[in-house]
Order: sequence, then C-alpha cells, then structure tokens
Amino acid sequence: MHAIAPEHDFFVGVDSDGCVFDSMELKHKECFVPATINHYELQPVSKFARETWEFVNLYSKSRGINRFAALLETLEWLRRRPEVRDRNVEVRIPDSLRRWIAEETKLGNPALEAKVNETGDADLAQAFRWSLAVNAAVAEIVRGVPPFPMVRESLAKLAERADLLVCSATPTPTLEAEWDEHRIRPFVAAICGQEAGTKTETLKLASQYPPDHALMIGDAPGDYRAAAANATLFYPINPGAEEASWRRFHEEAIEKFYKGTFAGAYQQMLLEEFESYLPEKPDFNTVSE
Repeated sequence: MHAIAPEHDFFVGVDSDGCVFDSMELKHKECFVPATINHYELQPVSKFARETWEFVNLYSKSRGINRFAALLETLEWLRRRPEVRDRNVEVRIPDSLRRWIAEETKLGNPALEAKVNETGDADLAQAFRWSLAVNAAVAEIVRGVPPFPMVRESLAKLAERADLLVCSATPTPTLEAEWDEHRIRPFVAAICGQEAGTKTETLKLASQYPPDHALMIGDAPGDYRAAAANATLFYPINPGAEEASWRRFHEEAIEKFYKGTFAGAYQQMLLEEFESYLPEKPDFNTVSE
C-alpha cells in the first residue's frame, strides 16, 4: 500500500476502469472474453461464456471485482447454465485458484507467479497464462479511450483542495499508461492498482483525514463496500449514466463535499439510486449444482 503524506484537508480516492475511463466494455468484450474462451476451452459454448462473463463483470453487482474472482464467478455461473450442460461441456472449477483467492490479498500477477513457482500447481499456472494473455490484449487493443466528459474538469477542481489517489483493481502498469496517455496523472498523488492490495486496504489511507473529509468515487458495489469499510463517503458513477453522474458531481457534489453537506440525506439519495442500476441475479436460466 502506498503511503501518502497529507497535503490538503480532504482526500479523494477514484476508481479508473468504467469510472474515469469508458473502457470497461472494450476491455471485457474484446480482451477478457476471448482470452477466457481460449484458455478455458469454452469454444463449444462461446456464446454463453461471453454472456456470462459480461453479466458478472459489466451488468451485475459483481461489476468491478478483481479479475481472478471474476473468472471464478463466471465459471461457477456457466457451470449452472442448462445450455452448457445440454452440450455436454464440462466447466471445471479450479479449486486451487479458489483457495489462492481466499488466502491472498494482493490478487495480481506478481503474487500469482510466485505461488505458481512455489507450488507448480497446474490450475494456478493456467490462470497466470490467462492473465498474461489478457494484459497482452489490453496493451494491444485498448488505446485512445478518453476519460468521460467532465472527468478532467472534476479532477482539476478536486486537486485544488484534496489529495487524490487512484484506487483500482486494474494492474498498476496499465493504469499508469492510461493516466499518462490522457495527461491526467498529475492530478493524483499516487496510483494504486491490484498489486497494492484490495481497495479496502488502499482506502485505509483515508483515516489520516478528518471525519467526512474523505470520499471514494466508483462505479461498482465493491467500491462502495471499500469506502464504507473505511468510514469514507461514496459518490457513485452510475453504469450506463456515467456522463450525467460526472456532470452532477462537478456541478453540485464537489461543493457539498467541501461544505460538509454531502453526508446524510444527499449520500443516501445517491446510494439508493446506485442500488437500482445493477442486479444480483442474471436473466439467463440456471440450475442448481
């Protein structure tokens, strides 16, 4: 976890993919899905694998979770789909990956590679190869995706009075490349990707600031849970309504945050609205194990 020395009275953590950048659809549909189908032999059920991955990572309350947890959840849902069973395709759940996810807090390639070297576990090695393939696809395909409208203006306005930190489950090198590409890195004090630990761990930095002086901006339920675990305020970027969310943030929420009127009724209104955007269960059929 990065240590930052407070230079202002306020702290703002901000997620990146799907929150600052309109990159979630591109990354998941063009990078994660093909790699998952290829590395987990899902070609016979590619349509259902794609639909399931997109539900988990874009259109459900699991949106924004760590890639390895997302892989496991996708395989679990896919295994329960009658269409997959009807095609006699066995979707195997890698138990060693499940155990590693439960035990490891820094769920990134460095920690996984170390575990593979330590154990020689075939399932972990497969997950590592898959993750490397995803990174290669992201590096090749994802470029020229600018921040959402009003992001740059909001970051500039925040940076006048707050210490900003990128708090993301994306690999740090990818984050640094994207924030550099679009020249918004100077607004933040540090960039904390998946190698730095969970978002909950990263947001512990908020404890250095007075009550109600710390805020997390995110587009997924996990972002809110990380904020709540650290007594931090939360501003949601609603999936599918990102432009409107950022406009409202710039025009009214920043001032409420600085004036001390963000907590309470305004925060509750935002959370209730956010809750309505993402379902817990898919609209495709599943059967019990």
